[in-house]
Amino acid sequence: MPIEVITPQWPAPANVGAAITMRSGGCSRAPFDQSNLALHVQDDPEHVLANRRNLVESLNLPTEPLWLDQVHGTDIVYASGADLPESSNAPQADGSYSDQPGAVCAVLTADCLPVLFCNRAGTQIAAVHAGWRGLCGGILRKTVATFYQSPDQLLVYLGPAIGPHVFEVGGEVLQAFLDQAQNPPHQQAIVNAFTARDSAGDKYLADLYALARAELQASGVRQIYGGDYCSYSDSERFYSFRREPKTGRNGSLIWLRE
Repeated sequence: MPIEVITPQWPAPANVGAAITMRSGGCSRAPFDQSNLALHVQDDPEHVLANRRNLVESLNLPTEPLWLDQVHGTDIVYASGADLPESSNAPQADGSYSDQPGAVCAVLTADCLPVLFCNRAGTQIAAVHAGWRGLCGGILRKTVATFYQSPDQLLVYLGPAIGPHVFEVGGEVLQAFLDQAQNPPHQQAIVNAFTARDSAGDKYLADLYALARAELQASGVRQIYGGDYCSYSDSERFYSFRREPKTGRNGSLIWLRE
């Protein structure tokens, strides 16, 4: 059974393909049911590899995606579309970018924010895994810098992440973002993305989508889409590490058609 996917609704060029996987359609068993794509979560590796093959076939991908060893950092690697490493030797990075037709950039998430990029000309793409640490560390602005065009020529899609009504963090997270603000409007947007849970300021609800938009806008990006799912609340379609620490991972992919 083909893995079911969400097709991002954004005005990407016709030669740019993009998809976000849902839980249904694969062969993984509970608690990873059904379409887990991650090898590091203690799922049966044969099931994971079968799900990955299923995904390539059902989306008619030009090549195997460049799967990454994600570490909540800010490193981004180039995806050539050829000479892919074995899964056990996946690049340690939290994003990839490419200008090669046939290359497939991919990230895995279960509450963290997947972010897809392309330029209006349809000649460059990128996929980024942005947990709050990577987002705070500047992975989105680093990704913007990999494109040849100016930021106002980019399109960005924010995939399914934990929603702002359930993502509780400490006050140190707010301060970490404020320390990295690029300008006063960015600083104010960061403040607006946090809602205090107590009078002491020890607990906040954080809006990853708003923080990503603020970072992208401060970096000059104007065309930002998506940001309307909650992985934590939607157990039928998405995995969530905060909901179930032993769980699978959804995939977010983008590629240049040959």
